[in-house]
Amino acid sequence: MKKQNMNRDWIATARTLSQALPYLQRYTGAIVVIKLGGHAMGSDEAMDDFARDVVLMRQVGVNPVIVHGGGPMINAMLERLEIQSEFVDGKRVTDAATVEVVEMVLSGVVNKRIVQAINGQGGKAVGLSGKDTNLMVCDQTNPDLGFVGTPAEMNPDFLHELFATDTIPVIAPLGAGRNGETFNVNGDTAAGAIAAALKADRLLLLTDVAGVKGADGDVMTELKAQQIRDLTADGTIAGGMIPKTETALNAIDGGVRAVVILDGRAPNACLLELFTEHGAGSLIRGD
Repeated sequence: MKKQNMNRDWIATARTLSQALPYLQRYTGAIVVIKLGGHAMGSDEAMDDFARDVVLMRQVGVNPVIVHGGGPMINAMLERLEIQSEFVDGKRVTDAATVEVVEMVLSGVVNKRIVQAINGQGGKAVGLSGKDTNLMVCDQTNPDLGFVGTPAEMNPDFLHELFATDTIPVIAPLGAGRNGETFNVNGDTAAGAIAAALKADRLLLLTDVAGVKGADGDVMTELKAQQIRDLTADGTIAGGMIPKTETALNAIDGGVRAVVILDGRAPNACLLELFTEHGAGSLIRGD
């Protein structure tokens, strides 16, 4: 009986691979930007699983770009260093001391953890920030918030050079100021700007929720841009989902073919979204 069960498992695996063929062909050469949130990174095991999925994507011809956050890690380091934070309308003021910690954590710790995980699974990843090659030149978002930036000028040519060498870019959301400043950029905003600059086929926003939920509480698997606007206006989309859907709409306006908001904690979430008929999370397209 055990052998029969094993045979059934192998047959099911082979059938899944066979059914994935049209999707593998569909995404050959496609650029897929993945925003990996700090809460979605989870354990070392979860990170290894994510890295394996990314390496598989590159192996079948997809050009993945990872843009990561790191809010929980930044908060932990600020607390450890006893650096007090001020807040304006609920948003952290990023002063000179704080932006140094942000860069240290994002570029020096979180970024290298992801790079190491991908390389450990047989991939070829390189860690960058938006400051490198002036990938993401920013203007100050609000003087009251300090060194917080909004992407103003994108220079993605170097990323295309990396694609040509089968290298996977892993990007920390830091931007270069026009006068030598370092700006902290919201991770979703950075991912959307990079995806738009690359005219990516997909932007995958990995979060800790299953997707955009309707008034009945169920995840909506496909939405048009106007539906997002309507659901926001009537309060169905609220709280932390608003900036994610705003990122999605801005990315689509910038030339991204579609955006998916999905649960990054779910096993193989990216593969399910790209290479199966069912998909995962909420797919958002233009009107």
